Amino acid sequence: MDSSIFSLHPSSPLILSLAASCPNSTCSLGLSSPSGSFSFGPRHLDFSSVSRRLMAAPSPAASDNKATTANGGVGNGLFKPKIVNGDYGYVLEDVPHLTDYLPNLPTHSNPLQDNPAYSVVKQYFVDVDDTVPQRIVVHKDSPRGVHFRRAGPRQKVYFDSDEVQACIVTCGGLCPGLNTVIREIVSTLYSMYGVRKVLGIDGGYRGFYARNTIDLTLKVVNDIHKRGGTILGTSRGGHDTKKIVDSIEDRGINQVCEKLFVDQMGINQVYIIGGDGTQKGAALIYEEVRRRGLKVVVAGIPKTIDNDIPVIDKSFGFDTAVEEAQRAINAAHVEAESGENGIGLVKLMGRYSGFIAMYATLASRDVDCCLIPESPFFLKGEGGLLEFVEKRLKESGHMVIVVAEGAGQELISETKSMTDASGNKLLQDVGLWLSQNIKDHLKAQKMPINLKYIDPTYMIRAIPSNASDNVYCTLLAQSCVHGAMAGYTGYTSGLVNGRQTYIPFYRIIETQNKVVITDRMWARLLSSTNQPSFMCPKLVAEKRKEMQMATEAQPSGQLMDDGNTGADKKAANKEVRA
Repeated sequence: MDSSIFSLHPSSPLILSLAASCPNSTCSLGLSSPSGSFSFGPRHLDFSSVSRRLMAAPSPAASDNKATTANGGVGNGLFKPKIVNGDYGYVLEDVPHLTDYLPNLPTHSNPLQDNPAYSVVKQYFVDVDDTVPQRIVVHKDSPRGVHFRRAGPRQKVYFDSDEVQACIVTCGGLCPGLNTVIREIVSTLYSMYGVRKVLGIDGGYRGFYARNTIDLTLKVVNDIHKRGGTILGTSRGGHDTKKIVDSIEDRGINQVCEKLFVDQMGINQVYIIGGDGTQKGAALIYEEVRRRGLKVVVAGIPKTIDNDIPVIDKSFGFDTAVEEAQRAINAAHVEAESGENGIGLVKLMGRYSGFIAMYATLASRDVDCCLIPESPFFLKGEGGLLEFVEKRLKESGHMVIVVAEGAGQELISETKSMTDASGNKLLQDVGLWLSQNIKDHLKAQKMPINLKYIDPTYMIRAIPSNASDNVYCTLLAQSCVHGAMAGYTGYTSGLVNGRQTYIPFYRIIETQNKVVITDRMWARLLSSTNQPSFMCPKLVAEKRKEMQMATEAQPSGQLMDDGNTGADKKAANKEVRA
């Protein structure tokens, strides 16, 4: 065994306590390198008496990082983000690597170079300098902007196949494609890297300290992509960082210790599949793992059926959700046009973001009105929703309304809101509330109606992923495994401008992706449905003010979210209308 496995900086306060716990007769303590770091003789070290203190002490790299902490880090902000600046405004928001706090780790040749399936690929390995820009619409004098590290296999890996024991956990609500991601992580580890030890954590984060595990083999996961849900089970909440990492450590997953206790080799790659709340938990796990100096990769795959995770192009399962939502809209349209003054009302998912409702509406072309959380509306009075419904029925004799579950919540109830185990606000049923208000209004107008309310929420999220999402899930899973084997950690694997990338946790959890109602996509929807904005003059003035403040905060040459510059926005603001 290599005596350099345990090394401590001379300034570490742990030196004296370790020396006191380790008499000269059983432990040798001396200089092991020109830098003056201390090493412990491997043959005589009584590890059982000091292991807990060694694991609890931050590594030198972690201590140094903590001393120079900057705002904007992940989780509790213990570690400074890795920002690399280059020429012409180039910025790389890099992801952490195991060698940031465990220097001099051995490397191995990537097993893929001997895999016959990839021998025909001209350049399969990704260059270490490859990055992907966050924005691709630029002007001739624009800075190069923010980039992320490109995902893919590297020529050198930091894990030997025999030492890897990976685990997979799914958290939060269901989403099409969960089983596909699980299957492809297992398949990639087995088929590409020769890993034979993969565990599934049963029941979400709680499963870590409940010690519920499922052995995942190629046979077990062979056809799970054809089923909805997740074979691992899931739950909301239950995140206790200390308990989770204690469980990881108790299983022997610290790779420094694993070399001493070869019969207790445990998990060293943790794959966490979940939404923004789950990724926040993953960021905390990564920070604690790094603080303890464990050779454990913590990697995330973003899962949200609402598509509300920022930076990435889209989340897996979103295409399937939009496709299935159209079925409900088609049924609502048939019901509406078959009866006198027929109204088909469909409630779709979208707690804070209305992407499913917006894209399903655009794809359907049968919708007369789409309501989302980002676009406030009011019911009564001139320009209100009820007036529009009455007018459309008189013109067409029927109509279809699509409403996201988070729309209009401020109108339904002013009582104190409650939250679920994940901290999400418990929503009132906007569909039932809207149905009753429409019925009451048209009854007062003496207009007979036939209103059908359809809520396909749980049908949509429980189905298997479609062909498009299956391919996407495969790419996400393979990219995530490639990154873990290459030693990257504290990252989420995601698609940015059509390229697979590694994104640091803090970028994924810092905000939510929402529909921009001043953008062209929302304008396309309004053009399709011919609905008004439903925004009262006060709200119009507030939106104008928000746009003006956002424009003034941007330099005149800097690109905005929709590809225009600040100067373009200032000119456009003059033309904003209600």
